[in-house]
Amino acid sequence: MEEKRILVVDDDVNICRLIKMYLMNEGFQVLLAHDGQTGLDMVAQNQIDLVILDIMLPVMDGWEVCKTIRKVSQVPIIMLTARDMLDDKLQGFEFGADDYMSKPFETKELVARVKARLKEKPPEDDSGAPPVLSEGNLTVDLGRYQVKRGKDIIDLKPKEIQLLHFLLKNKNLVFSREQLLEKVWGYTYYGDTRTVDVHVKRLREKLDAEGNDWQIKTIWGVGYKLEVDE
Repeated sequence: MEEKRILVVDDDVNICRLIKMYLMNEGFQVLLAHDGQTGLDMVAQNQIDLVILDIMLPVMDGWEVCKTIRKVSQVPIIMLTARDMLDDKLQGFEFGADDYMSKPFETKELVARVKARLKEKPPEDDSGAPPVLSEGNLTVDLGRYQVKRGKDIIDLKPKEIQLLHFLLKNKNLVFSREQLLEKVWGYTYYGDTRTVDVHVKRLREKLDAEGNDWQIKTIWGVGYKLEVDE
């Protein structure tokens, strides 16, 4: 099997060397860039399987790098940054990041997340259910990665659509954040449960409306469910 190639874009040389050492020990090829523009150039010039991306970068910041990559590629992007406020996470996901880790970080956890993002097997929300699910005026088409409320197409990110599809497939059932990380993100051990909270928050902001006969409910101390009115 061909080695997967990881691009690390971070202006901290020591962090880059540390990440490179751990990833190479796991059999990955690793390329390094220390500013945003160089990172973009390397994505354009190489076959990259995953990008680990800092936000505070010289020349071009990580937000702009992420947005620019997303215009031409769906390569997995893990944001790795000292900016750990909820708004930063929301912005990262809105710009197209697939995952978000805060510094300081555990190197083994980063490696685990890289492996999770590169899994060939899709998360369980893609299997055992029709690609198109409906509830009231809501339609989730996983085949087309499209969500409609009535005739209106709602702009959702791929992972938001996967999460919504999984919750709708299992409506009225409660899932913990850890279970959702496993079922939707493919994480079997490592994973920041706040990732789930961020995606639920985004779904509520984009989909909540008067007249819905369903809602994503927080079950305090447990997790979330998509509750449908009987």
